[in-house]
Amino acid sequence: MSKTKQPKPDWIRIKLTTGDNYKEIKDMMRSKTLHTVCEEARCPNIYECWANRTATFMILGDICTRACRFCAVNTGLPTELDLQEPERVAEAAEQMNLQHCVVTSVARDDLKDGGASIFAATVKAIRKRLPLCSVEVLIPDFMGSEDALKIVMDAKPDILNHNIETVERLSDRVRAKAKYSRSLQLLANAKKMQPDIPTKSSIMLGVGEQWDEILQAMDDLRAVDCDIMTIGQYLQPSPKHLNVEKYYTPEEFAQLKEEGMKRGFSHVESGPLVRSSYHAHEQVKSAQRQKEEPVSS
Repeated sequence: MSKTKQPKPDWIRIKLTTGDNYKEIKDMMRSKTLHTVCEEARCPNIYECWANRTATFMILGDICTRACRFCAVNTGLPTELDLQEPERVAEAAEQMNLQHCVVTSVARDDLKDGGASIFAATVKAIRKRLPLCSVEVLIPDFMGSEDALKIVMDAKPDILNHNIETVERLSDRVRAKAKYSRSLQLLANAKKMQPDIPTKSSIMLGVGEQWDEILQAMDDLRAVDCDIMTIGQYLQPSPKHLNVEKYYTPEEFAQLKEEGMKRGFSHVESGPLVRSSYHAHEQVKSAQRQKEEPVSS
Protein backbone atom coordinates (compact mmCIF):
# COMPACT_ATOMS: atom_id res chain seq x y z
CA MET A 1 0.00 0.00 0.00
CA SER A 2 1.44 3.41 -0.95
CA LYS A 3 2.00 5.92 1.81
CA THR A 4 0.57 9.41 1.80
CA LYS A 5 3.17 11.87 0.61
CA GLN A 6 4.25 14.19 3.38
CA PRO A 7 4.10 17.93 2.70
CA LYS A 8 7.39 19.79 2.93
CA PRO A 9 7.69 21.72 6.19
CA ASP A 10 8.32 25.46 6.31
CA TRP A 11 12.03 25.08 7.05
CA ILE A 12 12.66 23.34 3.70
CA ARG A 13 13.04 26.54 1.73
CA ILE A 14 15.32 27.07 -1.23
CA LYS A 15 16.63 30.57 -1.77
CA LEU A 16 16.48 31.48 -5.46
CA THR A 17 19.46 33.64 -6.39
CA THR A 18 20.04 33.85 -10.13
CA GLY A 19 22.30 36.87 -10.43
CA ASP A 20 25.33 37.49 -12.62
CA ASN A 21 27.56 34.92 -10.89
CA TYR A 22 24.97 32.17 -11.30
CA LYS A 23 24.50 32.91 -15.00
CA GLU A 24 28.22 33.25 -15.61
CA ILE A 25 29.01 29.88 -14.03
CA LYS A 26 26.19 28.15 -15.89
CA ASP A 27 27.40 29.57 -19.21
CA MET A 28 30.99 28.58 -18.47
CA MET A 29 30.05 25.00 -17.61
CA ARG A 30 28.18 24.67 -20.89
CA SER A 31 30.98 26.25 -22.95
CA LYS A 32 33.50 23.76 -21.54
CA THR A 33 31.02 20.84 -21.78
CA LEU A 34 31.41 20.19 -18.06
CA HIS A 35 28.91 18.68 -15.66
CA THR A 36 28.17 19.63 -12.06
CA VAL A 37 26.58 17.49 -9.40
CA CYS A 38 24.78 20.70 -8.44
CA GLU A 39 22.65 20.35 -11.57
CA GLU A 40 22.62 16.60 -12.17
CA ALA A 41 21.59 15.71 -8.61
CA ARG A 42 19.20 18.69 -8.39
CA CYS A 43 20.93 20.07 -5.32
CA PRO A 44 18.73 22.53 -3.37
CA ASN A 45 21.73 24.80 -2.72
CA ILE A 46 22.69 25.41 -6.34
CA TYR A 47 21.46 29.02 -6.39
CA GLU A 48 23.29 29.97 -3.21
CA CYS A 49 26.52 28.18 -4.11
CA TRP A 50 26.70 29.36 -7.71
CA ALA A 51 25.93 32.91 -6.62
CA ASN A 52 28.98 32.59 -4.32
CA ARG A 53 31.08 31.21 -7.20
CA THR A 54 31.43 27.70 -5.82
CA ALA A 55 30.52 24.48 -7.59
CA THR A 56 31.13 20.75 -7.40
CA PHE A 57 32.45 19.41 -10.69
CA MET A 58 31.17 15.99 -11.78
CA ILE A 59 33.68 14.17 -13.95
CA LEU A 60 33.51 10.94 -15.99
CA GLY A 61 30.35 12.00 -17.80
CA ASP A 62 26.76 12.35 -16.64
CA ILE A 63 25.59 8.72 -16.95
CA CYS A 64 26.03 6.51 -13.89
CA THR A 65 26.37 2.73 -14.06
CA ARG A 66 24.38 2.41 -10.84
CA ALA A 67 20.75 3.22 -10.06
CA CYS A 68 20.57 4.25 -6.43
CA ARG A 69 17.02 4.81 -5.27
CA PHE A 70 17.70 8.29 -3.87
CA CYS A 71 19.74 9.81 -6.68
CA ALA A 72 18.55 11.93 -9.62
CA VAL A 73 21.64 11.37 -11.81
CA ASN A 74 20.90 9.56 -15.09
CA THR A 75 21.73 5.85 -15.17
CA GLY A 76 22.70 3.62 -18.06
CA LEU A 77 25.72 2.57 -20.08
CA PRO A 78 28.28 5.39 -20.37
CA THR A 79 29.82 6.12 -23.74
CA GLU A 80 33.43 7.26 -24.00
CA LEU A 81 36.10 8.34 -21.54
CA ASP A 82 37.10 11.98 -21.99
CA LEU A 83 40.84 12.22 -21.32
CA GLN A 84 40.79 16.01 -21.80
CA GLU A 85 38.23 16.53 -19.05
CA PRO A 86 40.75 17.12 -16.20
CA GLU A 87 42.28 20.06 -18.05
CA ARG A 88 38.87 21.62 -18.77
CA VAL A 89 37.90 21.31 -15.10
CA ALA A 90 41.17 22.99 -14.13
CA GLU A 91 40.54 25.79 -16.63
CA ALA A 92 37.08 26.37 -15.16
CA ALA A 93 38.43 26.33 -11.59
CA GLU A 94 41.06 28.89 -12.60
CA GLN A 95 38.47 31.04 -14.34
CA MET A 96 36.35 30.96 -11.16
CA ASN A 97 39.47 31.66 -9.07
CA LEU A 98 38.39 29.01 -6.57
CA GLN A 99 39.89 28.68 -3.11
CA HIS A 100 38.44 25.21 -2.61
CA CYS A 101 37.42 22.89 -5.43
CA VAL A 102 35.24 19.79 -5.03
CA VAL A 103 35.45 17.04 -7.66
CA THR A 104 33.03 14.12 -7.72
CA SER A 105 31.86 11.65 -10.37
CA VAL A 106 29.24 9.22 -11.47
CA ALA A 107 30.03 5.57 -10.70
CA ARG A 108 31.92 4.04 -13.61
CA ASP A 109 31.92 0.31 -12.91
CA ASP A 110 32.61 -0.23 -16.62
CA LEU A 111 36.17 1.09 -16.20
CA LYS A 112 38.98 -1.08 -14.84
CA ASP A 113 40.04 1.54 -12.28
CA GLY A 114 36.56 3.01 -11.83
CA GLY A 115 37.84 6.33 -13.14
CA ALA A 116 40.50 6.75 -10.43
CA SER A 117 43.14 7.87 -12.92
CA ILE A 118 40.88 10.69 -14.14
CA PHE A 119 40.34 11.80 -10.53
CA ALA A 120 44.11 11.88 -10.00
CA ALA A 121 44.70 13.76 -13.25
CA THR A 122 42.05 16.32 -12.29
CA VAL A 123 43.63 16.96 -8.89
CA LYS A 124 47.03 17.48 -10.53
CA ALA A 125 45.65 19.74 -13.27
CA ILE A 126 43.89 21.99 -10.75
CA ARG A 127 47.01 22.21 -8.58
CA LYS A 128 49.11 23.20 -11.59
CA ARG A 129 46.83 26.13 -12.44
CA LEU A 130 45.81 27.05 -8.87
CA PRO A 131 48.61 26.09 -6.45
CA LEU A 132 46.81 27.66 -3.47
CA CYS A 133 43.45 26.02 -4.17
CA SER A 134 42.58 23.09 -1.90
CA VAL A 135 41.06 20.12 -3.72
CA GLU A 136 38.43 17.78 -2.27
CA VAL A 137 37.47 14.57 -4.04
CA LEU A 138 34.14 12.82 -3.45
CA ILE A 139 34.73 9.34 -4.82
CA PRO A 140 32.65 6.22 -5.46
CA ASP A 141 33.72 2.96 -3.82
CA PHE A 142 35.63 1.66 -6.88
CA MET A 143 34.01 -1.71 -6.09
CA GLY A 144 36.46 -2.05 -3.21
CA SER A 145 39.62 -1.83 -5.33
CA GLU A 146 42.55 -0.73 -3.15
CA ASP A 147 44.65 -0.18 -6.28
CA ALA A 148 42.12 2.35 -7.59
CA LEU A 149 41.95 4.10 -4.24
CA LYS A 150 45.75 4.29 -4.11
CA ILE A 151 45.82 6.08 -7.47
CA VAL A 152 43.59 8.81 -5.98
CA MET A 153 45.42 8.99 -2.65
CA ASP A 154 48.81 9.23 -4.37
CA ALA A 155 47.59 12.45 -6.01
CA LYS A 156 47.23 13.77 -2.44
CA PRO A 157 43.88 15.56 -2.48
CA ASP A 158 43.40 17.88 0.48
CA ILE A 159 40.38 15.88 1.59
CA LEU A 160 39.03 12.42 0.70
CA ASN A 161 35.24 12.22 0.78
CA HIS A 162 33.20 9.04 0.38
CA ASN A 163 29.57 8.87 1.49
CA ILE A 164 27.97 5.99 3.36
CA GLU A 165 24.63 7.73 2.48
CA THR A 166 22.46 5.97 5.07
CA VAL A 167 22.47 3.66 8.09
CA GLU A 168 23.64 0.06 7.80
CA ARG A 169 20.18 -1.56 7.90
CA LEU A 170 18.91 0.47 4.94
CA SER A 171 22.08 0.52 2.85
CA ASP A 172 21.20 -2.31 0.47
CA ARG A 173 17.73 -0.86 -0.11
CA VAL A 174 18.90 2.71 -0.70
CA ARG A 175 22.16 2.19 -2.61
CA ALA A 176 22.83 0.15 -5.74
CA LYS A 177 25.80 -2.28 -5.60
CA ALA A 178 27.46 -0.31 -2.81
CA LYS A 179 27.99 -2.01 0.55
CA TYR A 180 28.03 -0.31 3.94
CA SER A 181 31.02 -2.34 5.16
CA ARG A 182 32.92 -1.70 1.93
CA SER A 183 32.44 2.05 2.27
CA LEU A 184 33.79 1.96 5.82
CA GLN A 185 36.74 -0.14 4.64
CA LEU A 186 37.49 2.41 1.90
CA LEU A 187 37.64 5.19 4.50
CA ALA A 188 39.88 3.05 6.70
CA ASN A 189 42.18 2.23 3.78
CA ALA A 190 42.42 5.90 2.80
CA LYS A 191 43.67 6.72 6.32
CA LYS A 192 46.23 3.94 6.18
CA MET A 193 47.55 5.14 2.82
CA GLN A 194 47.70 8.86 3.71
CA PRO A 195 47.18 9.38 7.48
CA ASP A 196 47.46 13.17 7.20
CA ILE A 197 44.67 13.57 4.64
CA PRO A 198 41.30 14.25 6.36
CA THR A 199 38.46 11.90 5.46
CA LYS A 200 34.81 12.84 5.25
CA SER A 201 31.46 11.10 4.86
CA SER A 202 27.77 11.93 4.72
CA ILE A 203 24.37 10.52 5.50
CA MET A 204 20.90 11.71 4.49
CA LEU A 205 17.96 11.40 6.83
CA GLY A 206 14.33 10.62 6.16
CA VAL A 207 14.47 7.22 4.43
CA GLY A 208 13.29 5.18 7.42
CA GLU A 209 16.24 5.15 9.80
CA GLN A 210 15.93 5.18 13.58
CA TRP A 211 17.68 7.69 15.88
CA ASP A 212 19.93 5.07 17.48
CA GLU A 213 20.95 3.87 14.01
CA ILE A 214 22.12 7.39 13.13
CA LEU A 215 24.26 7.45 16.26
CA GLN A 216 25.63 4.01 15.37
CA ALA A 217 26.59 5.29 11.91
CA MET A 218 28.51 8.08 13.64
CA ASP A 219 30.30 5.53 15.81
CA ASP A 220 31.08 3.40 12.75
CA LEU A 221 32.64 6.38 10.98
CA ARG A 222 34.69 7.37 13.99
CA ALA A 223 35.88 3.75 14.31
CA VAL A 224 37.65 4.20 10.95
CA ASP A 225 38.96 7.63 12.01
CA CYS A 226 36.66 9.65 9.74
CA ASP A 227 37.27 13.35 10.47
CA ILE A 228 34.28 15.23 9.01
CA MET A 229 30.61 14.30 8.77
CA THR A 230 27.74 15.99 6.99
CA ILE A 231 24.08 15.25 7.72
CA GLY A 232 21.17 16.45 5.59
CA GLN A 233 17.52 15.84 4.79
CA TYR A 234 16.65 13.49 1.92
CA LEU A 235 14.35 15.14 -0.63
CA GLN A 236 12.59 12.94 -3.17
CA PRO A 237 13.78 13.99 -6.65
CA SER A 238 10.92 12.26 -8.52
CA PRO A 239 7.95 9.95 -7.86
CA LYS A 240 10.02 6.90 -8.87
CA HIS A 241 12.55 7.52 -6.11
CA LEU A 242 12.28 6.61 -2.43
CA ASN A 243 9.53 8.33 -0.47
CA VAL A 244 10.42 10.72 2.34
CA GLU A 245 9.53 8.88 5.53
CA LYS A 246 10.23 11.80 7.87
CA TYR A 247 11.25 15.45 7.80
CA TYR A 248 13.68 16.16 10.63
CA THR A 249 13.44 19.50 12.41
CA PRO A 250 16.29 22.04 12.57
CA GLU A 251 16.45 21.28 16.31
CA GLU A 252 17.01 17.59 15.63
CA PHE A 253 19.79 18.43 13.18
CA ALA A 254 21.37 20.68 15.82
CA GLN A 255 21.18 17.84 18.32
CA LEU A 256 22.88 15.48 15.87
CA LYS A 257 25.65 18.01 15.34
CA GLU A 258 26.26 17.97 19.11
CA GLU A 259 26.25 14.17 19.14
CA GLY A 260 28.80 14.09 16.33
CA MET A 261 31.13 16.60 17.94
CA LYS A 262 30.97 14.66 21.23
CA ARG A 263 32.20 11.61 19.33
CA GLY A 264 35.31 13.39 18.14
CA PHE A 265 34.61 14.54 14.59
CA SER A 266 36.69 17.61 13.80
CA HIS A 267 33.66 19.13 12.06
CA VAL A 268 29.98 18.23 11.67
CA GLU A 269 27.76 20.08 9.19
CA SER A 270 24.14 19.21 10.01
CA GLY A 271 20.96 20.81 8.68
CA PRO A 272 17.89 20.22 6.49
CA LEU A 273 19.49 21.49 3.27
CA VAL A 274 23.05 20.35 4.00
CA ARG A 275 24.64 18.30 1.23
CA SER A 276 28.04 16.64 1.14
CA SER A 277 29.78 19.61 -0.49
CA TYR A 278 27.78 22.40 1.19
CA HIS A 279 30.13 24.94 2.81
CA ALA A 280 32.96 22.53 2.00
CA HIS A 281 35.66 25.19 2.25
CA GLU A 282 34.47 26.22 5.71
CA GLN A 283 34.40 22.56 6.79
CA VAL A 284 38.04 22.06 5.84
CA LYS A 285 39.16 25.25 7.57
CA SER A 286 37.25 24.32 10.73
CA ALA A 287 38.73 20.81 10.75
CA GLN A 288 42.23 22.18 10.21
CA ARG A 289 41.87 24.65 13.09
CA GLN A 290 40.80 21.88 15.45
CA LYS A 291 43.69 19.70 14.28
CA GLU A 292 46.17 22.49 15.07
CA GLU A 293 44.75 23.27 18.51
CA PRO A 294 46.88 21.90 21.37
CA VAL A 295 45.30 19.06 23.32
CA SER A 296 44.38 20.23 26.81
CA SER A 297 45.65 18.13 29.68
